Amino acid sequence: MNDARYTIVGHDGKNYGPVDVAQLRAWLQQKRVDSRTPVFVAGAADWTFLGLLPEFQPDFFTPPPVIAPPKPSAPPAANVPTNSMAMWGFVLSLLAWCICCCFPLSLLGLVFSIIGLTQVNASNDTQGGKALAIAGICLAAAHLLWSFGWMALGMIDQPPTFSFGSGFPNGFPR
Repeated sequence: MNDARYTIVGHDGKNYGPVDVAQLRAWLQQKRVDSRTPVFVAGAADWTFLGLLPEFQPDFFTPPPVIAPPKPSAPPAANVPTNSMAMWGFVLSLLAWCICCCFPLSLLGLVFSIIGLTQVNASNDTQGGKALAIAGICLAAAHLLWSFGWMALGMIDQPPTFSFGSGFPNGFPR
């Protein structure tokens, strides 16, 4: 049997002990000490924590929580049809980039992709194509921003010129 003597620092900051193992285990049962309680073992070089002492580790061991197995879910259906609006939104958005300056295609791609994403989300997993719709939205939005950026740069570089009186032989009528 362990006949070591222990001195602890209580929650109030006062030293208690020296006490034997039985008294310290009684304090554990009463929740007066815990694994973080500073303890000095007679004959030791320095203070430590109660939870670090090998003779008290079984008192602090708690088995890991039992985790229930995951509930079986329906396997993803292999033949889920892809939403046609999502697919066409992605195709049009991609074509807008390939044709480079086709502003109407990016607008149509954005509209089709948004409609397709809405339909896929409302379908309760009976339709696929969510990733296509999101990719179509991103491609179309990026193309629209890119197109507007180049238009703005073109207007800064060469502002539009207006010719007044172009229909009159001497300019404005007098």
